[in-house]
Amino acid sequence: MATFAAFPGHLRLTLLSGAALALAACSFGPNGEPPAMPQPAHYGAEAQPTQTVPAQGITQQFVVGAKAVPEWWKLYQSDALNALVDEGLRNSPTLAATDKSLAAAREQLRAQIGSSMLPTIDLGGQATRNRALAIPEAGPNTFLYDIFVGQLQAHYTFDLFGASRLADAALAARVNVQAYQFDAARRALAANIVTAAITSAALHAQIETTERLVTIANDQARDTQRRYALGAVSHADQLSAQQSAASLSASLPGLKQQWLTTRHALAVLLGRTPDAAPDDLELAQLHVPEQVPVVVPSELLRTRPDIQAADAALKAAAADVGVATAQMFPSLSLSASMGQGGFSWPVALSGAGAIWSIGAALSQPLFHGGALFAQRRAAVDTYDATVSQYKQTVLAAFQNVADTLAALQHDAQALDAANVAARSAQGIFDETSGRYRLGAVPVSAARSSEQQFRNARLDEIRYTGARLTDTAALFQAMGTPPADEAGVPAPPASTAAARTNDVLRN
Repeated sequence: MATFAAFPGHLRLTLLSGAALALAACSFGPNGEPPAMPQPAHYGAEAQPTQTVPAQGITQQFVVGAKAVPEWWKLYQSDALNALVDEGLRNSPTLAATDKSLAAAREQLRAQIGSSMLPTIDLGGQATRNRALAIPEAGPNTFLYDIFVGQLQAHYTFDLFGASRLADAALAARVNVQAYQFDAARRALAANIVTAAITSAALHAQIETTERLVTIANDQARDTQRRYALGAVSHADQLSAQQSAASLSASLPGLKQQWLTTRHALAVLLGRTPDAAPDDLELAQLHVPEQVPVVVPSELLRTRPDIQAADAALKAAAADVGVATAQMFPSLSLSASMGQGGFSWPVALSGAGAIWSIGAALSQPLFHGGALFAQRRAAVDTYDATVSQYKQTVLAAFQNVADTLAALQHDAQALDAANVAARSAQGIFDETSGRYRLGAVPVSAARSSEQQFRNARLDEIRYTGARLTDTAALFQAMGTPPADEAGVPAPPASTAAARTNDVLRN
């Protein structure tokens, strides 16, 4: 084996220069590492408590430092809800389209790597019959001849300064962006299904309560009308009862419209047509998760797919700077061909018909009107913009967590107050109904107490639904556990990103 010292001096200098320039390609652009972000002591303007106030007998615990929960919707302890989420994840056309787009992007990456890092070899054949122009001095004869050629051609461009490698790395990072976006779409679909199912159940309960309120108001209006006809009440009292009943009736169609719209949206999320919307869940059968993880800010950068997508976009922009820089340096290509050719089949197939060629091409950009420098400056500016976008994505994620934490605290407080009010109103209603049955109070008093109870119950239903949906929002805000944590199944984005990296390595 020849040693490096055995090469001639000028060749050693050439090899050393090429090696130095190849190593310099590593520093042609930024390293793509995300910028350092502030690590707040707590997410919101106020430090979050360790738990919420008790509401409906349940106190939610905020477990700071806990890991994100992959299939968090199962904590609601509803088989019907689990079935809806599983159906949506299987049948959603939007999710299927995103998955196929990701697969197509990965194949495009494989194609680019194969064409840029490996030599190309092509086989070609040609058979032509030609007519040459007659030469007057040689006579008027027309010359006819055949050409038969078969060739194997090879071409390879050396990636001396890493332009191809960096371009492949940029495309791989963009495929990873799509992978994390696919995970974000999958998680958003699950959260939307849970939210729609809870909202539909809450609206259904509100409609039932409102319908009872409308019935009570209509009964009261009819009684007031009869009493007015007897002269027992004033005309203003009669009009007031009529107005109250009409106002309640007017609120019912809007509630039903919201309910149907939510059911239709849920059906589409599941991959169904709106006429096949699922039946409503029972609000009382949904259990509020008592322990909610609060991922620390430093860990949130690894669990949120939107932050991971921004990180991958940052790496792609950094690689683009390297590509724009490498394009300013020389390019070396080798080409070779071998085959058979001749003016007749016997000659083309004989040893006399052997043809071959080999060559090298070296090019160095000298003057492109400033285009190459402008392209590099544009790549640098794009990278700087991507850095700012990454920072904004992280800050928005922190805000998302802070908002949902605050919402859960306030939901518990409002629900607790609404629950106390509903229990008190129900107690008054029960006592008044008992006295009415004994003849101690008129029917109007019983109706009035029931109206107060039903209105208090409406508030309780609203805050119950809000607490359930905001809990889902907080689980969604926590992201997905990283795939490298023991005992945690790899999320789709991590698996897709790993496949992308395998393509890049192979």
